[in-house]
Amino acid sequence: MIAEYAANAAAGYLLGSLPFGLIVGYLWLGKDIRLAGSGKTGTTNVLRTAGRLPAVIVLAGDVSKGVVPALLGRYVFDSDGVAAVGAAAAVTGHVWPIFAGFRGGRGVASAFGGVLGLTPLLSLLFPVIAALIIVPTRYMSLMSTLGTAICAAIIIVLAITGHQPAAFAWYAAFVVALVEYKHIPNIRRLLAGTEPKFGRGGDRPATG
Repeated sequence: MIAEYAANAAAGYLLGSLPFGLIVGYLWLGKDIRLAGSGKTGTTNVLRTAGRLPAVIVLAGDVSKGVVPALLGRYVFDSDGVAAVGAAAAVTGHVWPIFAGFRGGRGVASAFGGVLGLTPLLSLLFPVIAALIIVPTRYMSLMSTLGTAICAAIIIVLAITGHQPAAFAWYAAFVVALVEYKHIPNIRRLLAGTEPKFGRGGDRPATG
């Protein structure tokens, strides 16, 4: 069993380390996407600096990072725990990718991909929560931080009440801690009223 956990964790981390944002940035802009905007490789920075189509491509790739190891754990290894560990490793790989100098994104899309692979029906609720936050506020970072926290809380409560495997609760707790940690600069700007809204920010020098 330990070997199965280790194998899926390794697969998840390596898959999560694939720098889709970096690759698409070079294809569309001919430069390192981390030199613009937030300095990250995730969908939001690609959207602000390269446009909608590249952002959609990156979003699909980053979501798939979480989906694949979760499905491997569930259907190849037949273990909820192995699935959760693989998905968590994929998010870790996205944030600290070995193939991109350990400078990646903030993990939100890959975290959602993990939920999609672990519990597909429940994951359908989360885009609704995201929309309810982003539409009235137009803050992507608020959607990422608050939305991830709400979604994680739902999974944890369902696990406590026996409606989801306990391993999924551990995944949710790990993911929300990592996402919130990576968004600390955004949270500070939100509190200060200086965080750029959706559609703004553009091609500016990279910051935290």
